[in-house]
Amino acid sequence: MSGFDSFNTDFFQTSYSIDDQSQPYDYSGRPYSKQYGGYEYSQQSGFVPPDMMQQQPYTGQIYQPTQTYTPTSAQSFYGSNFEDEPPLLEELGINFDHIWQKTLTVLHPLKVADGSIMNETDLAGPMVFCLAFGATLLLAGKIQFGYVYGISAIGCLGMFCLLNLMSMTGVSFGCVASVLGYCLLPMILLSTFAIVFSLQGMMGIILTAGVIGWCSFSASKIFISALAMEGQQLLVAYPCALLYGVFALISVF
Repeated sequence: MSGFDSFNTDFFQTSYSIDDQSQPYDYSGRPYSKQYGGYEYSQQSGFVPPDMMQQQPYTGQIYQPTQTYTPTSAQSFYGSNFEDEPPLLEELGINFDHIWQKTLTVLHPLKVADGSIMNETDLAGPMVFCLAFGATLLLAGKIQFGYVYGISAIGCLGMFCLLNLMSMTGVSFGCVASVLGYCLLPMILLSTFAIVFSLQGMMGIILTAGVIGWCSFSASKIFISALAMEGQQLLVAYPCALLYGVFALISVF
């Protein structure tokens, strides 16, 4: 401890003294010239919006406030009136006039087909005709709904590939399915006839062959008019006859 007592206290000498703190600091010439205790806070005011300085009185009534927002009308929001919108069935692609014209074209083989109408992708009529064909088979004691839809899908796929190879313009799968479905209508008449009479005799074979020719001729006529395939109706009618021949076998046996 003797070494600590002999420590030179004059080594850290400085001119600072505790008595110097009693002297106030001179702020003269600076913006903060007042002491902290005497500072007036009202002198330094921040930004206050004009709406807060002058508040407008409430002019409305109870439960009936003033109208400050004008909602846009439905006509201005959608850009057009509801009366000008197309019908729902037309937006879904269901046109009963075109369905009726296609049905008449199939029922009347010698009638000229309208290519603009036949080139539409309309699957409402074919779905109804497939259900009707399966229903008539069911009435005859044949539950063949799976065969009807399976053969229809395979036949539409095969005709789609064949027509795209034969035609210059090409055709969509929906158009092929629509035409083949509409031309199934004579086969529904055959299956309806099979409910009452047997088709396994000579008259049944002749009637079945006539219906197969009816369906294939109508389908080939529509494909020729829709795809502008002049002179190729027999080439198109042959695979159609094979497809409808399978449906005829389901109806007979």
